[in-house]
Amino acid sequence: MRRRDPHDSSIVATDYWHIADDGRIECDLCPRHCRLKDGQRGLCFVRAAQGGELVLTTYGRSSGFCIDPIEKKPLYHFLPGTSVLSFGTAGCNLFCKFCQNWDLSKSREMDRMADRAEPQQLALAVQDSPAKSVAFTYNDPIIFHEYAVDVANACRELGISTVAVTAGYINPEPRREFFAAMDAANVDLKAFNERFYHKLTGAKLGPVLETLEYIYHHTDAWLELTTLIIPGENDSDEELEAMARWVVAHLGVDVPMHFSAFHPAFKMTDRQRTPAHTLQRARYIAMQQGVRYAYTGNVIDPEGGSTYCHICESLLIERTGYRISKRGMDANGLCKKCQAQCDGRF
Repeated sequence: MRRRDPHDSSIVATDYWHIADDGRIECDLCPRHCRLKDGQRGLCFVRAAQGGELVLTTYGRSSGFCIDPIEKKPLYHFLPGTSVLSFGTAGCNLFCKFCQNWDLSKSREMDRMADRAEPQQLALAVQDSPAKSVAFTYNDPIIFHEYAVDVANACRELGISTVAVTAGYINPEPRREFFAAMDAANVDLKAFNERFYHKLTGAKLGPVLETLEYIYHHTDAWLELTTLIIPGENDSDEELEAMARWVVAHLGVDVPMHFSAFHPAFKMTDRQRTPAHTLQRARYIAMQQGVRYAYTGNVIDPEGGSTYCHICESLLIERTGYRISKRGMDANGLCKKCQAQCDGRF
């Protein structure tokens, strides 16, 4: 059981912190290592120094719940065609100038999180719903680590899967606990250059790559990647080639890559929406580098949104938006034409 504030059950003690040399409390959850005086909050907004320790201030609180198709996360190779209960809180440990969910991830209003649900209560509610899984999304679940892990463990006891939609910006020790609790993850690989991460997210690329390797090689969680393609920032052939080469070399050919369209938002409203042909080019480059499953997102592109057999190229799953309209594989993920295994969890 988490130790809670007797006056506010949404405030719980956390494990990943220490007292720094200057007497401040240093958060060890993510590579930012925020140092806080009593009463101060970290950049993520939801972790705070209080009474000589670091606490999470949003345990059991949510900005809202929604039943989504699992493909919306996006996850195309994890329980395709099923529904997922999605929810998030507020705050984020990155500061992406292009954030597409900025109204939640940048929120500093506690009243945005009006819905409450204890982990066991939430798991039981999912059991009685059409959803087959729970997704921690809208803002990064890493910052509400304790709540996400407890919900995931409660769901696992009832045979319900959990999904983390995250930027992967987390330190090694909490990373082990967090991803051990998850059944799948979609990680935002926002770019493949340090300049982009520093300039547009206020973070670093290195820790994200370490997280990707850890998930793929040291956990049982199914992994997919998403890159929001921003014209003029992370869309060059050279960068896309380097990213795909890294994925194949360090993760494997079976990790799906999603290339999604940017639309003007938050602090980058002066940019144009990503053209469909840019995403199609990114998909082609990834497949040329050996990626088996590459997809386009946020655009109308039936070919780029569908799944094909990596051996005989037969159409396995045809997608129109988030709707699956045709399957060319059996319930175990085998191609009906050549019997090749499609990678994923079916």
